[in-house]
Amino acid sequence: MYTTLLQSLNRLHPRAWDFIQLMRLDRPIGIYLLLWPTLGALWVAAKGVPSLGNLVIFSLGVILMRSAGCVINDFADRDFDGHVSRTRNRPLASGKISSREALSLFAVLVALSFGLVLLTNAFTVWLSFGALALAACYPFMKRYTFYPQVVLGAAYSWGIPMAFSAESGNLPAAAWLLYLANLLWTVAYDTYYAMTDREDDLKIGVKSTAILFGEADRLIILCLQGLSLLCLAMAGARFSLGIWFLLGLFGAAACFAWEFWQTRQREPQACFAAFLHNHWAGLAVLIGIAVDYGLR
Repeated sequence: MYTTLLQSLNRLHPRAWDFIQLMRLDRPIGIYLLLWPTLGALWVAAKGVPSLGNLVIFSLGVILMRSAGCVINDFADRDFDGHVSRTRNRPLASGKISSREALSLFAVLVALSFGLVLLTNAFTVWLSFGALALAACYPFMKRYTFYPQVVLGAAYSWGIPMAFSAESGNLPAAAWLLYLANLLWTVAYDTYYAMTDREDDLKIGVKSTAILFGEADRLIILCLQGLSLLCLAMAGARFSLGIWFLLGLFGAAACFAWEFWQTRQREPQACFAAFLHNHWAGLAVLIGIAVDYGLR
């Protein structure tokens, strides 16, 4: 159904596919990685019964802001992507879309996202400015620091406090445990992603945790994933989540173990497969949360 929708959009205009690729709508993995923890936060904030309005607002918001993030990322990397084998055919790098068109699309996506936030409450509106700041500055971090994945983690986790503020009107301290858990997890899976481009990044001077961690990359990723699970378990205890939530954590742990084994040779394709596989870990945690509340 999703593929059919994209094909229909492509038929509307000869350049539609270029903009679909720019927003990475043809590769929804980023939507999944952002959506599962955001929905999990909504479920916890609402004690298992999130409002339909917030479900729609945050689901659409995830799609729009992830798309905006991809656009501004490609704008920032337009002079680098042409030198990386995996990204040289992206619309901006290949000249199919101009910088002005990309910035205009970014502005439209952000405006639509802000329109959705205006349907929530004042607290959430103020928090949304943090989301915009993180999304806008992340793409430029790889020029100045080896920790751009940390900034991405902060950006990808910002939907969690926003979900709490929108659903319950407040932001309990334990919500930051969920935020920290997601930040650690994001650094882990995006390091797998960065490992696929490590050789090219070294040549062009782009920084990443994959370069910083060096030979310890897989072990550090596993430790980050373990810490993420620990933070989730601590948050689960604070929010009185039970056995089904813990089973969801075990499911995520099994995913992490598979990824560690899969990348033992550090082959770029295996690292990319490990990155993609992380969305199953996020989905396992979300299912654990939803089932735990649903069976009470």
